[in-house]
Order: sequence, then structure tokens, then C-alpha cells
Amino acid sequence: MKKILSVILVSAFALSLAGCTAEKIEQSDETINIAGLKGPTTMGMAGLIKESQEQNTQYKYDVQTYGTADEIVPKLLSGEIDVASVPANLAAVLYAKSQGALQVAAVNTLGVMYIVENGESITDFKSLEGKTIMSTGKGTTPEYVLNYLIEKNSLSDVKIEYKSEATEIAAALAEGTEKIALLPQPYVTVAKSKIPTLRVALDLSEEWDKASGGLQQVTGVVLARKDFINEDEKRFTEFLKDYKKSTVFVNDNTAKAAEIIADKGIIATKELAEKAIPECNIVWQEGEEMRTNLSEYLTVLEAQNPKSVGGSLPNEDFYYIAE
Repeated sequence: MKKILSVILVSAFALSLAGCTAEKIEQSDETINIAGLKGPTTMGMAGLIKESQEQNTQYKYDVQTYGTADEIVPKLLSGEIDVASVPANLAAVLYAKSQGALQVAAVNTLGVMYIVENGESITDFKSLEGKTIMSTGKGTTPEYVLNYLIEKNSLSDVKIEYKSEATEIAAALAEGTEKIALLPQPYVTVAKSKIPTLRVALDLSEEWDKASGGLQQVTGVVLARKDFINEDEKRFTEFLKDYKKSTVFVNDNTAKAAEIIADKGIIATKELAEKAIPECNIVWQEGEEMRTNLSEYLTVLEAQNPKSVGGSLPNEDFYYIAE
């Protein structure tokens, strides 16, 4: 009886090992080239990077990070890059520039902008009246968002002083020469770590929600070349599935994700990344949810300045909706 039982247990163990082996993904030699900007819009890729390196994905994912969108654009348009994580309005601009050769497949980041103050005077958006706000992003999303909120709140005396870099703003706040600034994450976390008296006065995602009647402020999207998608749509949907899992991993495992984010140079240190992740609104929206939220956001930007979305709103084929 013992011998029979032993044989059964050994056989069962062998079958379980065989089952595990069968489930192991055999990674293809094919590489998908992905670009992302350093900061929140690429942080959600940490799980994707990890799983690819550990050969737990069907395809290899080569994720490269860049300091500015100007470094990504020519590589994407030339075909050197297959997929990119970029600001939402830039995706619309590139769609127009490429004559419709690109499609957006998902929203990966919502609002990441905050009004910070080295003081206690800002209690709501209307209390910005008569104040000076330092900001980066002249001619880009921060300007459009701030102007929209100023208009919606009927403010007439707000001065915006544009700086070239967020580090310049942080230095001015630290010196005490300026008191109020618009900063995106992770720069808010960086500035607060260096200036103990700095506080977040307003979350512009919440202010946008109130001013727009519930519309979402979209920061980052996943943009891909149409010819890359059409070449093998199953490959693209597999990538999207892996990316979606990655965003869940980042939000649920901040310490592990922060280590990968720092190693990849997306944010300078693990400690800062771990503190910033919960404030970066990393999400995954695809299909009709993505199309609705993104199109509504772009409509608001287009009303502010048509150039912000490439001259006019993109056509329906801008939105990739899997069948």
C-alpha cells in the first residue's frame, strides 16, 4: 500500500512540474521598442520592464527613457520607436503632423499638477487672485490648464511667471524670493523634501474636475504607429495586456516599483519614487473609456488654443479601439 501511495505521489508531483513548465512563456526574439519621458507618464512601465527582463512576457520590451519629447518625436515618426508614452496633447499634435499615421491606445496617467506654497495664503483657487504663480511649460499643457482654471474661476489679476525648468522654481521657493508655484509630480515630492515649509495648496486635478463639471484631466497616453499595430494586431494587444498589468503592479507594489523606476532613471532615487507614486495618478483606461475622457480633454484644450492639439481635434481614427 505504501509503495502504491509513493508511486501516486511521485506521479502527481511530476505532472505538476510538467504543468508548470507548460505554463512558462517562451519569449519571442522579437523586440518591441518603447520610449517614455522621465517622470510620471513612464512610471507605470516598471512592471513591464521587470517582467520582460525576467522573460515572463511573450515579447521583449526595450524601454528607453528620454528627458524631453523632442528626443522621442523623430524616432517615433521614423519608425525607430514602435510605441511611446507621451503627453496627451502631444499625441494629438503628432497625429496631425504624421497625417494620421499614429493612434492612441490608452490613457496611462491622469493629472499630476499641483499648486504649492511656501506659506498659508492659498485656501482655494479664487484665493490666487492678485498673486504671482511660477510655472514651467509656457506654450504647453501647464499653461493651457492654468489659463482654463483662471477663466473658469473668473479671476482677472493672476500673474504667471514662466521658468525654463522645475529646478529653477524649487530654488526660488527655497530662497524665499517666491512663494507660490505650479509644479508637476515628481517635482512636488522633490521640492517638499528640500523645503520643509512647502505645502500642497491645490490639487489641479480636483480643480479641473470642479471647473469642468466632472471631466478628467488627462496627462499621459500610449501612442503607437499604425503600421506597427496593423502588422500584427495580436502582438499589440498582448503588449497592451502586459502594460495594463504593469500599472496594477506599480500601484500595488510601490517599494518594488520604485526600485525599478530609479534603476531605469525615470526618477532620480528609489526614496523619491516611492513617495511620488501614490500622487502620480497612474491609471489604465482603454476602449470607449479612453476615447471619451481623452476626446473631452482635448476639446477643452482646443478651445484654449487650437495649436495645443495640432490645429484641430483629431479624427475618430486617432483612437485605437480593439475589436
